[in-house]
Amino acid sequence: EVQLVESGGGLVQAGGSLRLSCAASGFTFEPYRDYAIGWYRQAPGKEREGISCIRNYDGITYYSDSVKGRFTISSDNAKNMVYLQMNSLEPTDTAVYYCAAEVRPVSCKAVAYFNNWGQGAQVTVSS
Repeated sequence: EVQLVESGGGLVQAGGSLRLSCAASGFTFEPYRDYAIGWYRQAPGKEREGISCIRNYDGITYYSDSVKGRFTISSDNAKNMVYLQMNSLEPTDTAVYYCAAEVRPVSCKAVAYFNNWGQGAQVTVSS
């Protein structure tokens, strides 16, 4: 069973930085394994959106236009951890951030195809 646990959310002023962490269990980040793992967010009254994702099977790293150049996704394969470094945060980045993973080939933007989700971490950016 895949389990994902996020940490690192909080309150920050506009222009500040936060780093989110996701601890994954139930599968390992091995070179031959097909998986996608990434970060999604949902603001009040809005749909959940994919913001950054790593696809192991083809080496693609995805960023949405809204975070490109400000956020960086990385992984520590030995620790089964994925991180999201968020810089130059804006009030519009306020949302609950979720780690999601799927152990099969899926598009990073296909939120509905991810069946494994963490509990979410609140990120609030004040102006």
